[in-house]
Amino acid sequence: MIAKNKELESEAQSLQDVERLVRYYRDLYTLCTNFVNFKDFYAPGRAAIFQCGTLYLDQRACNLCLRVEDVAKHAPLAGLAGAYLAYLDCSRPATGEKMHILAVITDGDSDNLMVGRNGLFYDRLGKDWDATISKIIDNPISLREAFFAPYKKLVRLIEEQVAKRATAADAQANAKLGAAAEGVSTADQAKPVEPKKVDVGAVAALGVAIAGIGTFFTAIMGYASGIIQLGILATLAAIAGVILLISLPSVVLGYVKLRKRNLGPLLDASGWAINSRAKINVPFGTTLTDVAKLPPGSSRTVADVYPDRGLPWKRWAFLALLVYVAYKWFTGSFDGFLPEQLSSEQVNKLLPEKPAPAAPTVTADAPPAADQK
Repeated sequence: MIAKNKELESEAQSLQDVERLVRYYRDLYTLCTNFVNFKDFYAPGRAAIFQCGTLYLDQRACNLCLRVEDVAKHAPLAGLAGAYLAYLDCSRPATGEKMHILAVITDGDSDNLMVGRNGLFYDRLGKDWDATISKIIDNPISLREAFFAPYKKLVRLIEEQVAKRATAADAQANAKLGAAAEGVSTADQAKPVEPKKVDVGAVAALGVAIAGIGTFFTAIMGYASGIIQLGILATLAAIAGVILLISLPSVVLGYVKLRKRNLGPLLDASGWAINSRAKINVPFGTTLTDVAKLPPGSSRTVADVYPDRGLPWKRWAFLALLVYVAYKWFTGSFDGFLPEQLSSEQVNKLLPEKPAPAAPTVTADAPPAADQK
């Protein structure tokens, strides 16, 4: 039997060679178009072999998702890609399966992206996974986000300053309440409070600051009035110039960073050996992330079923009208239209009379008043 098997050695070897040839014929082209020239990655409507599925998160669909074995080892090298990266922990409660993925977000904004945000991931086999963001590497996402970034930063700074001032004021108020309570409890032992001296220097500095602020706003209003006098076109051009002055540096910097996005470090961190750069420019990046849009033929309903309660201006206007009518009634403006019983003279009689001023008393030793001389 050993001898007979030995005689079939060459035939068995030929079968292995044929199997290898069949696999090369079936898979070598796909390997080359994904590993050498990335044709499948850049072709519209096709997915590369390293794209493991689609992540649905924050009203967008991220098509560039990679499977990651070790997040701590993958993140340092992947950060060189220059893209906005989100690492997510995925699990299937029904089967207990778990895995880690990396999603490259290339469109939209990052206002609502944070660690702990939940999404839904579908792999290439159609299985659904619960996904939760565990780590974020922040980089520009789109030119739209870069344009509004200065204004969002200003609003965020104002909110932080207001919160700090409110916290400081609350702490100061609590400290004053504590001091007042302690003063009441030790009122018999407290020393008389010495009057505070006025700091002339502080008053002068405050006056200079107020004058400076007034001069600044006066200059701004002068420039604004001068521009408005030039016409509507000059006013619009001035407004556009101010907007460009604020947003243009951020947009240019964001555009430079977006052009430098590279897929190579992401694949290198996953164990691939990439010799060339695989760029992700701005137009191509918008195809890798689909932002939610309204379906054709649909529209948004602007009517709010549960609107916020605004100021009761109708009620205040009615009260103001009543006060005005009462004032006119008491001053006699309606006497020509009202009966005598409702005239202002009759109404004023119903009001309590003011006590007459007391006459000055003159003593024998006091000199006579000026009107008595």
